[in-house]
Amino acid sequence: MNKESTVANKSVWSDNRFWQRSATWVTGFASLLLIWLTFDSMGQIAMGNDADIQNGVTKRVPGPTVINRKITYEMSAARGHEIPVIGAKEMFFGRDDYSEEEAGALLHLGKLGQQAKNCMACHTLLGNGAYYAPDLTKAWLDPAWGPNGPLQAMTGKETKEEAMAEFLQHPNLYPTHARMMPDLGITAEEAKGLVAFLKHMSSIDTNGFPRNFGRMQGAVHGK
Repeated sequence: MNKESTVANKSVWSDNRFWQRSATWVTGFASLLLIWLTFDSMGQIAMGNDADIQNGVTKRVPGPTVINRKITYEMSAARGHEIPVIGAKEMFFGRDDYSEEEAGALLHLGKLGQQAKNCMACHTLLGNGAYYAPDLTKAWLDPAWGPNGPLQAMTGKETKEEAMAEFLQHPNLYPTHARMMPDLGITAEEAKGLVAFLKHMSSIDTNGFPRNFGRMQGAVHGK
């Protein structure tokens, strides 16, 4: 068999040049896809602003002034899970007119507070942390803190935010589980920031996470 015949009968699957070209095309395509997914993800998680909220523009991560609004949890038939819904103005510690700067400062204070107090050593936020204590991802929407919930009644406060702030400052006075929250020395201002941080956290569209939250009686608006 001559050389020309051997070359003609050689399978493409055993041709090194075919695999080299294929690897180049696959690597290039994968790189472009990764770049596109990176920019898409950055757009998805970018925080919105007050103009978005005012104009009814839905952002996965709403702007800080969402603390001025009522937040409910609704079942989306199209998506097959619950989503947070931003509604009309709602008082938060006696105000519903926090500016972006004021609201942002409160959220920043709350974020620093949860980091300084190491909340995720016991709690979970957005899937990160521990499960020794309740998941805080949707804590603001927990019906236990609502007007008919046991926790608000226990603290004797008239609003959800005041009840949560009171509990954070004096957890030893309000035992709720066998695993009692320790007194972390949280100040009134730190508590206000933490509650603002938790309210904003509850407004984030987490694709129905945590999955078991929507099964709680009263968690989903209208159930």
